[in-house]
Amino acid sequence: MSAAPAPPVHEPAWSLSRSAIWLWVTQGVLGTLVYGVLVAVFVLAVPSSVGGPVPVLRWLLPALVAVYAVVAIGIRPFVRYRVHRWEVTAETVHALTGWLSRTWTLVPVARIQTVDVTRGVLQQLYGLASVAVLTASSQGTVRVPHLEVGVAERVAEDLALRAEQVRDEAT
Repeated sequence: MSAAPAPPVHEPAWSLSRSAIWLWVTQGVLGTLVYGVLVAVFVLAVPSSVGGPVPVLRWLLPALVAVYAVVAIGIRPFVRYRVHRWEVTAETVHALTGWLSRTWTLVPVARIQTVDVTRGVLQQLYGLASVAVLTASSQGTVRVPHLEVGVAERVAEDLALRAEQVRDEAT
């Protein structure tokens, strides 16, 4: 018995919901606020008369928070939206994620054991959901974040049905 031919390796066809950009912007704003408060507490709590490296930190830390804000709010969400891709074919589910280091994950439909749809607090605000396709292997999970809720539910239902059909054909 010969193995089925491997599916062609290509970049996944579909991008995430455009609302994902605004979710990531919100996360960047929240992160910036947390770091800004921590830096403000440090700068205000440490007396300016203290010597050593502390005077340098009084201007360096706020500058680092400003750089973080530019990257987390103005750059990262838009780059992530351009590079995150996903696709479901007859044989496979695959996703391409990451904005600095890229991860391409492919799971054959025949290996699917569980399909989960999750909605975090911010995702609920933006009408988004994430789909996780799990296999028995810890390395075989495909996560497709930030799809519109209806799309995520249809994808999860479709994948669960297809996985069940493949299991029925194998027995």
